[in-house]
Amino acid sequence: MSEDTWNGIPRQEVPWFPTIDQAKCTQCGTCVDFCSQGTYIRDEKNNPVVKNPYNCVVGCSGCKPQCPAEALSFPPLSVLGALLEAKK
Repeated sequence: MSEDTWNGIPRQEVPWFPTIDQAKCTQCGTCVDFCSQGTYIRDEKNNPVVKNPYNCVVGCSGCKPQCPAEALSFPPLSVLGALLEAKK
């Protein structure tokens, strides 16, 4: 499987990536440090942001429980199931 696809679906068509609730975020950077895929960076104000959403591994949400502020969210897994069903 190519890194540009997920189960034959172009990665840019798979809406799987984190969202940061900036109102909850404490700018600790745990997400930036945890993600080995380079999904997050710090912006010019040192706030963590999702810079490379399609670097996020589809189905992974390992960073979410690492966030002490509970500021990260992901789509429900049912989104992925629906994509697979539509592909059939």
